[in-house]
Amino acid sequence: MKYLFVNYPKCSTCIKARKWLEENGVEFESRHIVENNPTKEELKKWIDLSGQPIKRFFNTSGILYREMNLKERVAKDSEDELLDILSTNGMLVKRPLLIGKDMVLIGFKEKEWEILKK
Repeated sequence: MKYLFVNYPKCSTCIKARKWLEENGVEFESRHIVENNPTKEELKKWIDLSGQPIKRFFNTSGILYREMNLKERVAKDSEDELLDILSTNGMLVKRPLLIGKDMVLIGFKEKEWEILKK
């Protein structure tokens, strides 16, 4: 199965994740999150598929997140409003994302990614 690897090439975590995918023979198609930001529809689909709350999809350690003072908004805005925000700039989205037919991995935690080896 081929996965969609949504990443920012200069992100150190994304670099580690890409290396891990390559070393473990996981087939993937790479997508630059800033040059090709996920659409509102894609984000909604991925959030639903992941079973995780939308707040997990925000890059809370990013400069833009802090500059836009999003902590409060993430806690109180509707999912639709938050999807609008996330779809405006790839730097707001937690990365890397690995999307498969029936799963989404958010961020890179090697232990969680071990499921791909099976």
